[in-house]
Amino acid sequence: MAITPPQVSLHLGGEARAHGSGGSHEHLSPVTGKVQATIPLAGPDEIAEAVTLAHAAREDWRKSRPEDRRDILNRLADLMEANRAAFAEAAALDGGTPLFAGERGVDTAIAWTRYYAGWCDKLSGELISTFDTRGEFAYTVPEPIGIVGIIITWNGPLISLAMKVAPALAAGNCVIVKPAEITPFAPELFARLCKQAGVPDGVVAILPGTAEAGEALVRNSKVELISFTGGPITARRIMTACAEQIKPCVMELGGKSASLMFPDCDIDAACQRAVFWSIGILSGQGCALPTRLLVHADIYDEVLGKLHAIASQYKVGDPFESGVQVGPLINAAACERVSGMFDRVRSEGSGRFLLGGTRSGGALASGNFIEPTIIADADPDSEIAQVEIFGPALVVMKFEDEDEAVAIANNSQYGLAAYIQSNDLKRVHRLAERLYAGGVYVNGATQINPHTPFGGVGISGFGKEGGKAGIDEFLRYKTVTIA
Repeated sequence: MAITPPQVSLHLGGEARAHGSGGSHEHLSPVTGKVQATIPLAGPDEIAEAVTLAHAAREDWRKSRPEDRRDILNRLADLMEANRAAFAEAAALDGGTPLFAGERGVDTAIAWTRYYAGWCDKLSGELISTFDTRGEFAYTVPEPIGIVGIIITWNGPLISLAMKVAPALAAGNCVIVKPAEITPFAPELFARLCKQAGVPDGVVAILPGTAEAGEALVRNSKVELISFTGGPITARRIMTACAEQIKPCVMELGGKSASLMFPDCDIDAACQRAVFWSIGILSGQGCALPTRLLVHADIYDEVLGKLHAIASQYKVGDPFESGVQVGPLINAAACERVSGMFDRVRSEGSGRFLLGGTRSGGALASGNFIEPTIIADADPDSEIAQVEIFGPALVVMKFEDEDEAVAIANNSQYGLAAYIQSNDLKRVHRLAERLYAGGVYVNGATQINPHTPFGGVGISGFGKEGGKAGIDEFLRYKTVTIA
């Protein structure tokens, strides 16, 4: 299906600019490998200008009535809902996300935007009764940070925008966003809708750019907080720059999440979830997906058979094609990286390919397609069990008891999510306490809900998105004490 991508611009100060000092980027279709758009890139010049404009707008936005901010965010959510199909198409053009998954992503982004719209007029401080003989009286006042720099990665850009921009605006901050240049279309639509919703000029800037633009944003002394979604390598560079300025940051850095499957679970449903959330939905390109499946020995062979039967039916292809469940990876480099990991599994004998492990051929050979892959009997210490694959692959391991399952699950530097498949409530509570993860999900899928805090431990990062904790990341609390 031929869909024309939206024309991408640099959005700052209420203007849409067709050129930037960072040059341009040729966007390649993940389906065909051919150029489908030329993307203007922001450089340090545009970042500096956006900071200046935000600094000029910050006081008026900070002092704006909470109900006005609430109404703007609700209008933004309404506009996103009205443009649901366009955002789903943009996700397919950006990174090859199948339309059904793109639509789910839009719904998630709308929910986050509406949730934080509701927080605008509910922020409050705390009255502190000291009971001091001197008669002191104290209270706290929530205040916006000021200017927030937001850097998002390429997988699920619309969801990332909603998770960060909505709470930052609700708290009264100005934001400067640097989306990944390789997925510019959803951020472009989002920028247009921010203006339509009535976000004042200077309050939001959307500037796709390369690492040079990101570094300029991080190092600008007037940017008072950095919220980043990406990988640990880039995070370390950002944290170093923030440390030099004593600047706070929030880091969401991916994961290698384990799902523990016990004989007392609904095995059929658990197998369906395991395949869908590791191979389908985003072709495995998600931070909190349960890509390590740990199965009790008593049901191991049965589960392998069911996984093979389910994954074998998954349709790989053009994200615009009906019935496609597995789209392409983001680019050719991702395919080479994933293929290299598979090659090392074969050469090292660190797992057994139950299914897949190859690039797609035939009509899909020119695109970035990897066949649905299941690797059984994986070595828990091997690369394939320790490193994010970010491809349509499920790694399966066997355990004998709870202690071994926890030991395998916690044998990771990551700690974003963990999953338990069991109908034994006592077991669920025992394991939830022992698993090293920022979130534990029981008998269900990845739940990145706006009303619950989301974030990791270890090299999965720190800070929270979602719930009151998510808006608190964009606030500072001032204490006032009266003698």
